[in-house]
Amino acid sequence: MKIVVIGGTGLIGSKVVSKLRQQGHQVIAASPDTGINTITGAGLAEAMNNTDVVVDLANSPSFEDKAVLEFFQTAGRNLLAAEINAGVKHHVALSIVGVDIMQNIGYMRAKKAQEDLIKQSGVPYTIIRSTQFLEFLAGIANQATNGSEVHLSDVLFQPIAAEDVASFVAKYALAAPINGETEIAGPERFALYEIVARYLQYTNDPRQVLSDGKPSYFGGEISHAALVPAGQAELGAINFEKWWSYQLQKA
Repeated sequence: MKIVVIGGTGLIGSKVVSKLRQQGHQVIAASPDTGINTITGAGLAEAMNNTDVVVDLANSPSFEDKAVLEFFQTAGRNLLAAEINAGVKHHVALSIVGVDIMQNIGYMRAKKAQEDLIKQSGVPYTIIRSTQFLEFLAGIANQATNGSEVHLSDVLFQPIAAEDVASFVAKYALAAPINGETEIAGPERFALYEIVARYLQYTNDPRQVLSDGKPSYFGGEISHAALVPAGQAELGAINFEKWWSYQLQKA
């Protein structure tokens, strides 16, 4: 099959491209750096020619509310229009567990808008809603730091390794469209402050993690279980300890 991976040079995309190529598929790693731009539309028509599956893993360069919404709406419209013109048979997109119940957060509103465009397009689709990535732990800690303290809530958190995300995305890209959403998550569930504290301990970071009890995430108040699957989810194989051992091997 010919598969175009939008965001194919990023954290998840580069892994997905590698996995699909290893299985013998023709894969285009699409990004502005490779001349394919979903915002301007440059290179899209050519890339879609004779394409069977499109995997959309692109992310907005800005997380500011207005900018991120414009990114996902513009990119989504341009990409789906090109797919319709080319007769693409399957659109796979990576979204976020709990996105529809965190609409007070700008980024989540933008991802929900992306999902809605896909559902309304008429292109057969699979939306993969993932929990947050283990690779985000450092960023979560930094965003919540005040001096030498990290203030985080005790909301439930079930992080998944990027490697597992890529494996699931590759699997769904090769399967028939489900025309709905499916959920993926890591194998372990924590309180958010607990897993960040463990991460900082392992990295010999002296910052102290405090649970302030506020159920919030990136500036928005959320329900206690918003970041974990509501029902059945496919679970990755890489737990925190195994993921951490991989980080040490790469260092």
